[in-house]
Amino acid sequence: MKKISKYKVDPYILIILLIFAVISIVTIASAETLLSSDMSGLFIKQTMWYVLGFILAYFIMFIGNDWIYKNIWIFYWIGVALLFLLLIFGTPINNAKCWFTIPKIGTFQPSEFMKITLIITLASMIDKFNEDFPNASIKDEFMFLVKVALVVFIPSILTFLQPDTGVVIIYLLITLVMLFISGIRYRWFAAAFGAIAIAIASVLIVYFVSNDLFIKLFGTDFFLRVDRLLDWSDKSGFQLENGMSAIGSGGMIGTGFKNTPVYFPEAQTDFIFAVFASNFGFFGTTILLGLILFFDIRIIMIALKNDNSSNKYITAGILGMLIYQQFQNIGMTIGLMPITGITLPFISYGGSSLLSYMMMAGIIFNISNETIRFTNKKRRR
Repeated sequence: MKKISKYKVDPYILIILLIFAVISIVTIASAETLLSSDMSGLFIKQTMWYVLGFILAYFIMFIGNDWIYKNIWIFYWIGVALLFLLLIFGTPINNAKCWFTIPKIGTFQPSEFMKITLIITLASMIDKFNEDFPNASIKDEFMFLVKVALVVFIPSILTFLQPDTGVVIIYLLITLVMLFISGIRYRWFAAAFGAIAIAIASVLIVYFVSNDLFIKLFGTDFFLRVDRLLDWSDKSGFQLENGMSAIGSGGMIGTGFKNTPVYFPEAQTDFIFAVFASNFGFFGTTILLGLILFFDIRIIMIALKNDNSSNKYITAGILGMLIYQQFQNIGMTIGLMPITGITLPFISYGGSSLLSYMMMAGIIFNISNETIRFTNKKRRR
């Protein structure tokens, strides 16, 4: 009888991750022609982060998801503590305290790891609530939602103060996606969306009526954030205009490696898609988008085949986060979405973000392996 390995991985996910690694390293190397001299060698660092990422994914498989689930509240409060300490000891970069500086290594961004921590924490809460209240009343659901709101609010406010509005949006999106499939009454979502719509409308009314009043009420920092978000509506801004020009220059087959004809900021992170599209053209972009789509569909298939409720909630949270970041990042480089500083998962440069994604990959591998082992056990009966 053939024994199923404890560490068997989904081959499709693994192959796509390896392709993503090649695409990421090559595109970052190409982007270095647009960067200052002190940022040379980023593709070497990205290679190192990918090696560490695969090691981390294997380590996640070694310890197993159950151990992570059992200790998730410890990780949650460690994450909250790091976000708080960041406001005091964080290194300011571009007027934001989002990173700790680690000498001779680089920077560390706690909010990237808080995303996966929050996903698992919410999955644990949802699973426990459904077990304790199989026939929950409106009151039971209300008290549960208050607890969820508190758990999400703490890291959200700390991240907002850095400031990093883009990650806060991801926190909220993760929460909505996971609650949507949790089984609670849909009327809560109607109420939530109504409240959000009223709040956004109120803020925008003040913004358009009087900028001075807006600054008095919400402060200069928040005014600049809103102003930046609204820039995309008329396709204005140096970064957006040049990024779109670079994409358009790619044509069918691209301008070639290290041959991006137009300069734009953050080519290695926020606008990595513009570099890739310029260098490899329509054909290369189509292949990349196809890989991203297949990757997402494969994760959906893994979730559908697994019977564990916690695994389903976690997979939904991971998938919701990935799809949003993919859509937001690519959308903002072509003028369809506001520029929020959201990176393209597995492609953009960044140690913290890549390691957090590889942690998610390790969790997905565990869920997939659990499904494979369960399926094979049923066949042997």
